[in-house]
Amino acid sequence: MPRMSLRVALQMDPMESLKIAGDSTFHIMLAAQARGHRLYHYRPDHMTWRGERLYAEAREVVNLQRVVGDHFTFGETVKLDLGKDIDVVWMRQDPPFDLNYITATHLLERITDETLVVNDPASVRNAPEKLFVLDYARFMPPTMITRSLDETRAFLAEHKEIVVKPIYGNAGSAVFRIGADGANLAALVELFGEMWVESFMVQAFLKDVSQGDKRIVLVDGEVAGAINRIPGKGEIRSNLAAGGTAAKTELTPDELEICAALGPELKKRGLLFVGIDVIGGKWLTEINVTSPTGIVAIDAFNGTDTGGLIWDAVERKLAERAAG
Repeated sequence: MPRMSLRVALQMDPMESLKIAGDSTFHIMLAAQARGHRLYHYRPDHMTWRGERLYAEAREVVNLQRVVGDHFTFGETVKLDLGKDIDVVWMRQDPPFDLNYITATHLLERITDETLVVNDPASVRNAPEKLFVLDYARFMPPTMITRSLDETRAFLAEHKEIVVKPIYGNAGSAVFRIGADGANLAALVELFGEMWVESFMVQAFLKDVSQGDKRIVLVDGEVAGAINRIPGKGEIRSNLAAGGTAAKTELTPDELEICAALGPELKKRGLLFVGIDVIGGKWLTEINVTSPTGIVAIDAFNGTDTGGLIWDAVERKLAERAAG
C-alpha cells in the first residue's frame, strides 16, 4: 500500500543557520522529503492563538539537498491552522528551555487532539533533561541539585572532584570541572547565581569521560543506535558542538538495562525521539527530549536509516489515531 503524503510543520531554528553535515532535524526532513511528505517551516514567534485556533505563519520547504549554502528553497508564506491543516508538528528548535519554550509547549498542547505533535509538548515541558533523569537515580553518578555554596563544598569534600553545570544548559555550555582544592568554586557559584535564577546541577566527576560520553538514541522507546563522543584534548565536554568527535560504538549490558528501564516510560509519554547520555558504559547523566541530536553520525557509522525509523514510528502513531 502506498504511503499517504503528510503535511508536516517544523517549529525550528532558521533554515539558513543549519549545519547540515550533522544536523538531526535536516536529516529528519530529508527522510520526510524522500517519502513525499510536504514540509513547512516556522519559528515559535510565528505562532498566533486566536479564536480558539492556533495558527503559524509558515513557508513551505522544497528542494532539500545536502549542499552547503544551497540546502533548501522556500515557497510562499502561508497561514496554517496547525490543528486543521497539518498532520504532524515537530518541536525541533534548540534550547534554551526558557519561558518562550514553555509557552510554545502550552500552545501546542492545545492542538494535540487534532494533530500529532512530536515530541509530545506536555511531556517535553514536564521532562527537562537534567530533572527527568532524576527518576532514574539508580543509574546516575552521585548528583545534587542546589544553589548552596556550603552544600557544594560538602559534596566536593566527599567526592574530591566534581562537575558543575546549569540545570537548563545545552550543548555542553557552562560545564565546569572543580578539583579537590576547590579553587574558584565560590566564584563559580556566585557567577551561576548571577546568571541564572534556577538551581544548578553538581555531579561527581567521572574519569571515564576521557574515554567518551555515549549518545544513545531511542525511537518510540526502542534503541535505534549510538555513538561515542570523545572529548577534545584538554576538555571534559564531549558534545559534538563543543569540539567532541564521534566514534562507532556498541552498547554494554548496563546500557541495555538502562534503555530497557527507560523505553516504556518514554513511549507512554509520547517522547518519540530521545537521546540519552551515558558515561563509562553505566552512568546515565541526561535524558534529552527537547531537540536531541546524533542520528547523522549514527547512520554514517552503522549504515542505518534512523530518519526512516522515526517516520515509521510517526506514521504508525497516525494510523493508530485514525483507527481510534
